[in-house]
Amino acid sequence: MSAAHHITLSQGQKVYFSSDNHLGAPDADSSAVREQRFVRWLDTIKADAGALFLLGDLFDFWFEYKTVVPKGFVRVLGKLAEISDSGIPIYFFVGNHDLWMHDYLKTELGITVFHEPQVFNINNSSIFIGHGDGKGPNDMGYKRMKKVFTSPFFQWLFRWLHPDIGVRIAQYLSVKNKLISGEEDKAFLGEEKEWLAQYARRKLKDQHYDYFVFGHRHLPMTIDLNGQSTYINLGDWITHDTYGVFDQDTLRLERFTA
Repeated sequence: MSAAHHITLSQGQKVYFSSDNHLGAPDADSSAVREQRFVRWLDTIKADAGALFLLGDLFDFWFEYKTVVPKGFVRVLGKLAEISDSGIPIYFFVGNHDLWMHDYLKTELGITVFHEPQVFNINNSSIFIGHGDGKGPNDMGYKRMKKVFTSPFFQWLFRWLHPDIGVRIAQYLSVKNKLISGEEDKAFLGEEKEWLAQYARRKLKDQHYDYFVFGHRHLPMTIDLNGQSTYINLGDWITHDTYGVFDQDTLRLERFTA
């Protein structure tokens, strides 16, 4: 893992965290409603945001051909460009549904894209951040599938499909195939059995972090790990409309209701 990144907030500034919008699924109409709601939330955070973290699966499917990007999502992309252009840094963590995100967000919107978890020191808090896919102890099938999907050779083969064909196939598989999507049972497993909390406890054996922040599970949860470190899952924008807020020295979950 690379060295920690540092953010120092000015008085009154906050850092916002969001994950799992899955824009494009399950159909255009419901996705459009969800996109508009998310854009309204982005409008509300502009006034005091010191940084914005998007923890993956913003789209239910994304693939960048050399000269083609998936159709749609102009409202959210335009709003993110507006926020980035205003000087607010945006950090995007690639999820299992947008594995094929490369340089489009960086080139067009000025967003920093990460393909692996990162550590950010924000003010005096150390925060371990990632999407969360592939961290469980029993998802070897998905881990093998991810290696195939992220291989340059497989992506080279996929590029030879006409975008109308390739995107349609990928969108179908993204919704229907549980192995490809990496989807898990969305029922709460209990504080001791939640596998991302288990992963966080293993990381704490080597180094202290004040917070672990992940998406992927689609369940908003806050779990105390050892009395000094907290695991937070951001939930999603499909069922919960939840997000994270770091307010100078404390990270908490909130729900958007407007």
